[in-house]
Order: sequence, then C-alpha cells, then structure tokens
Amino acid sequence: MQQLPDMNLLPALDALLRAGSVAGAATEMRISPSAMSRTLGRLRRVVGDELLVPSGRGLTLTPRARELQPHVEAALTSALAALRPPPQLELATLRREFRIRVNESVAVIFGSALTGRVLREAPGVRLRMLPEGDEDPADLRDRIDLDVGQMGELPHDVRSESLGAYGYAAVARADGPYATERLTPERFAALPHITVTRRGRVRSVVDEKLAELGLERDVLATAPTYTAACFLALRSDALALVPHEFAVEAARVMPLAVLGIPLDLPANPYRQAWHIRVDADPAHRWLRGALAEIVADLARRPHLGCIPT
Repeated sequence: MQQLPDMNLLPALDALLRAGSVAGAATEMRISPSAMSRTLGRLRRVVGDELLVPSGRGLTLTPRARELQPHVEAALTSALAALRPPPQLELATLRREFRIRVNESVAVIFGSALTGRVLREAPGVRLRMLPEGDEDPADLRDRIDLDVGQMGELPHDVRSESLGAYGYAAVARADGPYATERLTPERFAALPHITVTRRGRVRSVVDEKLAELGLERDVLATAPTYTAACFLALRSDALALVPHEFAVEAARVMPLAVLGIPLDLPANPYRQAWHIRVDADPAHRWLRGALAEIVADLARRPHLGCIPT
C-alpha cells in the first residue's frame, strides 16, 4: 500500500494556492512567514512541482498549481465534512427508510400512532414494518433497523431499551350471552377459548394458573394471529385471549366486548433493540424516542372499555 503524505499539509497548500503568496498564506494560517516558507518547501518535495515561483516582485502559480487548486479545495471540503459532527436533524426534509420488525400486536397498538407522527413530523420517512419469524438478533447488524417485542439475550453489539410490559384480556362478541359479565375463574374456565399461537400449541401459562385453582379450560380453536382470533370470536360464543391494548383497539372497529381475565397472569415485558451502528444516528434516535413517547403516552391513559374482574 502506498504511503500517504502528511495530510496536515493540505490546509497549507490550499492557503498558498488561494493567497498566491507565502506571506498571505502565513497570515491566514496564523503562522510566521518563515514557517510557511518551510512548509512550501515540503509541499514542493511531496508534489514534485515548484507550485509558486517568482514573478516580478511577487509570486505566481505554476500550471501544475493551477491544475491542483480545485482538487485541493474539494479534498479539504470533503475532509472537513467527514470530521464534523452530524448536522442538526431536520425532520421536515429527512429522507429515510426504517425497517422495523414487530409482531402483530405492536403493529396495531403502536404502529398507527407512529405512522401518524411520521406523517406530521417527517413526511419523507418511510416505515417498513416486517413480521416476526424465526428471529435472529444478528439481523440488526444489516437487515433490520429496529426490533420491537419480547427478546431474550442480545449480542454484545446490540443496544436495547425497555418499553414496558403488557397484559392480556379476553374479547367476546358484543351481543354474546356473556359480553357484560364479570368473569370468575370458574366461569372463565367453563367458556370455550380461542388462543393465538404460531406453532399450534394449546397450553400456556393460562392453563398453569387454572390448574393451580383445580380448573381446566377447553380450547375451541387456535389462531395464527390476534386479528384472526378476534374474527373467530365474532362468529362464536368463545373468548379470544389477546393483549389488552390490542383488545381495546380491536373493539374500536369490531363489535367486541373486552373482559378482564380473572387470573394472576404475569406481565410480558417488551423492548426495542438496535445495533450500535445506528446508536448515535440522529434520525434513528428520533425514531426510538418517538416510539418510547407513544408507548409512555398510551400507558398513562385509563384502560377504557374493559369489564374488570
């Protein structure tokens, strides 16, 4: 590999070519004329050209110096841009695409608010919400910009932030026989259930909590998504078990009643995670902050529309 010249010579070369004199360049660089004269000598050796030569009582640029001048200006401008902090984020003119991996619940509960905020504050931003699958945190290194949901152990080069925790509720068709009931554990266990699982598993922590009370439930059907479970509940007298905030959102647009589950179920913590490559990126920091604010705002609202246990 060819050895690079001393890049500290670049500002001096720029000053000499613009000033056309050693004294003028020295004044601009705030050094003595003798020091600038020695720098000119170094530059002549590096470039292989005299650069400035006597002309009457002053100096003039050689043809090579005139040829170099625009390149030196461009190189110095690029170097300064590379070494400056990022410019202040201008959301109104930001053009960016963010790939966000979310589950269905997160997309429904927070996605609409995030989309609305993007339209208001950063109309040039595009959100690409990708579904969960066989998640690999390493995807954050190159394929995913932000991962939101429940997570296990993360690699050393991935940062994360807690967003909170969510619980579950039951939904039933609003005109069903028990849509206005305050459920007891016995009544809850006696009703048919619709659960959501991507792998067709029937048992969950709900069954464990019921077993502690000597109860057992009947799972009428499993569904691959929360939305599908809600639609199944609309056409049956079964309870669909979904995240509470998802239930509230679904009940806004579907004729569903939201009922509290009469069990001491653990909350499900969830986080947002990102790779260190974007940790200090102003646009990405705005995105993370916007999502965190949306989650916090939702947490402060009263849980409307739920029949308590």
